[in-house]
Amino acid sequence: MIFFRKPFKYTFFNATLLIIIINFLMYLLTYSMPQIKLYLSLNPAGFWYYKMYWQPFSYMFIHGNISHIIFNMLALVFFGIATEKALGSIEFLLYYLLCGILCGFISLFAYTFSGINVLLMGASGAIFAVLLLYATAFPRTKIFIWGIIPVPAPILVLIYTIIELKSQIFSRYSSVAHLTHLSGFVVGYLYLVIRMGIHPLKIWKDTYRN
Repeated sequence: MIFFRKPFKYTFFNATLLIIIINFLMYLLTYSMPQIKLYLSLNPAGFWYYKMYWQPFSYMFIHGNISHIIFNMLALVFFGIATEKALGSIEFLLYYLLCGILCGFISLFAYTFSGINVLLMGASGAIFAVLLLYATAFPRTKIFIWGIIPVPAPILVLIYTIIELKSQIFSRYSSVAHLTHLSGFVVGYLYLVIRMGIHPLKIWKDTYRN
């Protein structure tokens, strides 16, 4: 067995809830001391010139406002708990944190070379990776948009991918980090292929062929 595919012993300790609690605690901290966002959000100048090398990790626990964190944490509740139970808490934590960090580095290099100075914050990159994982683990599950329209999870991933690609191309200066969202899908896909030997597109194709 290839060493990096060695599975962890299955355990479940609700890491999703732990991540959510940490995010809300960090939101309360930054709400009471807003200047902390300058140190913990991801910023090219902060990383390169002020050597804040923790930012590609810390940015995913910082949120801009209450709606930002609520929507992200609700998504984590809907998709994170189920996938954590399927994979086990240790594998899920590794997936979530590694995907979030890699999304941070991809965004950092993109913003650095484009000359755009931003404060990147939020768990969206990691959550988009979790959405991909959910659609791979539960390909027949239907997600109800606005609680009304049933959409199969893999189709939702494809829809989001198209939307984010379009937004990234035509809304380059949007305040929404579309590149980070897309990166979540990309690094999540690579994790599943490299670490777990799972190909989401093949799973979706086989699921809806039968």
